[in-house]
Amino acid sequence: MLRKGMFIESVECSDLEFSGRRFLLETDSALHSILASSAENVLVNRVKSRVDCGIPVFRQADEDLQPKSVQELDQRTRIQHTVSQVTGILRDGFEDIKLGKFDIDRFAPAARHIAASLKASPHLLVEVTRLKTKDEGTYVHSLAVGGLMTGLGHLSGLEEETIKELTLAGLLHDLGKLMIPNAILNKTGQLTDAERKAIRSHPERGYMLLKQYPEVSDLVLEICRFHHEALDGSGYPLGLRADQLSLPIRICTVCDVFDALTSVRPYKRAWSNTQALKWMFDRGHLFDKKLILRMGSLFD
Repeated sequence: MLRKGMFIESVECSDLEFSGRRFLLETDSALHSILASSAENVLVNRVKSRVDCGIPVFRQADEDLQPKSVQELDQRTRIQHTVSQVTGILRDGFEDIKLGKFDIDRFAPAARHIAASLKASPHLLVEVTRLKTKDEGTYVHSLAVGGLMTGLGHLSGLEEETIKELTLAGLLHDLGKLMIPNAILNKTGQLTDAERKAIRSHPERGYMLLKQYPEVSDLVLEICRFHHEALDGSGYPLGLRADQLSLPIRICTVCDVFDALTSVRPYKRAWSNTQALKWMFDRGHLFDKKLILRMGSLFD
């Protein structure tokens, strides 16, 4: 059960109910506030905690509690640790890029860790990464997309070297968002036209930034630039149509939207995997239906 001495990474509820994140739970008032909130999930960092956490905490009604195997609990703990590690790698790496320093090799360990987590349990990786704080949302989203792209790359029969590029592209695809003010990215109300234009500029911003570095492959550049395009030409930034969108770009688009739909946000609960996949499948004019079906098979 949740108790003092645990290090809390995230609490799944609105900031209006409880805004704390990445802190050591030390007071009764903080503990009671979390328990009194609507949060169903609390993400605990075992490494930073001062007490034996046992397993990650998932607050549910007693009748909804289901027994977990020891193996699954161990896997969940390992994946949580991996997510924490990779988030740190991405944060530091992205900050270096903003400062004009880019070392593509520093992202290699992150790609390996995420690929291994995806192989161990796609379902747990999605479950652990669906809790995204405002400040780390971009990093956790990027690592989740990188992992899902790894899985879809394998299911699509791509070569191993291409799959490695897909993983890296997933980690870097939203780099341009770091140049968008957080006040716009985290806004829960309706966006103004200017704010919407700023957000829609992030693919081009990320592309132009990465284009400065010759070690970044054309595949990674294309995915960064075109992951918001749609099959019917209604996407952005160029309004490309199906015959202009390569398989790797389509893979990123599906993974990007799937993670967004299944993630917790301050203004919405996460959709289930099934709900997200059905919503996307029903919009075959936007997304590649074959890839959506393959995505579903990841969780069978």
